Amino acid sequence: MEVAQVLRMNGGMGDTSYALNSSVQQKVISMTKPIIQEAMINLYCSIQPKHLAIADLGCSSGPNTLFAVSELIKVVDELCGNLGCQSPEYQVLLNDLPGNDFNTIFKSLPEFQNRMKKQLKAESGPLFFTGVPGSFYGRLFPTNSLHFVHSSYSLQWLSKVPDGLEGNEGNIYMASNSPLSVLKAYYDQFQKDFSFFLNCRSKELVTGGRMVLTFLGRRSEDPSSKECCYIWELLAMALKEMVLEGIIEEEKFNSFNIPQYTPSPFEVQSEIEKKGSFSIDRLEVSEVNWDAYHNEFNLSDAFKDGGYNVARCMRAVSEPLLIGHFSFRKEIIDDIFRRYKAILADRMAKEKTEFVNVVVAMTKRG
Repeated sequence: MEVAQVLRMNGGMGDTSYALNSSVQQKVISMTKPIIQEAMINLYCSIQPKHLAIADLGCSSGPNTLFAVSELIKVVDELCGNLGCQSPEYQVLLNDLPGNDFNTIFKSLPEFQNRMKKQLKAESGPLFFTGVPGSFYGRLFPTNSLHFVHSSYSLQWLSKVPDGLEGNEGNIYMASNSPLSVLKAYYDQFQKDFSFFLNCRSKELVTGGRMVLTFLGRRSEDPSSKECCYIWELLAMALKEMVLEGIIEEEKFNSFNIPQYTPSPFEVQSEIEKKGSFSIDRLEVSEVNWDAYHNEFNLSDAFKDGGYNVARCMRAVSEPLLIGHFSFRKEIIDDIFRRYKAILADRMAKEKTEFVNVVVAMTKRG
């Protein structure tokens, strides 16, 4: 399975789309907004570029795609007003893999630009948008062409399923019973990918350019801990039920592995310091409930079911991977996530279920 060909979020605006099922990701961007804004303020005050190039890597599609970008532009607009300086021209570069639903993004741009015109000062610089299809585990932009790079909940995805996962049968990811060789294979792939990512961005950013990255990560030093692997273990349970019932081939199940690694803050810091191209400004960890609507009031009946909410979120993320590997028909996908919803609801009623976010803000060294 070529990850670059099948790794994408569900496109469009339908019931199972990422656009309608990415509230957790939106909450995380909201939580990291102060860090993103601080990094942009520091960048602008130190460089004051006439042309400001912002790249969002792993932009996906839907309302989250332009959320962080709009906040960055608004903070610069306010800063220019306070400093009495001319607003820059903004170039926004939206990157994701070629299978991403760029069409939905492009269709939303006229409305977004009209909304921004109402929110920005009359003399604010124009906004230019470019779609950049390709893997961020490689060069995407010309040398010294970027001022700010943002990425949220994308860099935990690996460039490929790691080699050397023999002995991990019965799991679809790292698990408590995975051999140490499997954990090492995942970590080695993360190190290789993140190191190459940093190398590419160090060439593309100007000296003093900023980068803010948010990973789905973990606090624990154990890469197979429940805080990062449990949600995939529960999906594996649903798939195993269907293997036992003869709906899914056991051999096909045993060869399916999620191309993801959720790093600890120490692992992120270690790779950045090893490369030496960036200095770390902030490194923080936070948590968000699996259910984006947890503890919210005035919800419609549909969103009061936590298992339903989380299963829809995970379907928007993992359905293309499942179809790419198993070639499932829609009825089987529906069955998988019906079972998964029931498993999730049971566990969420008994346990604390949270995603861990690792956020790092850094500056390119001279």
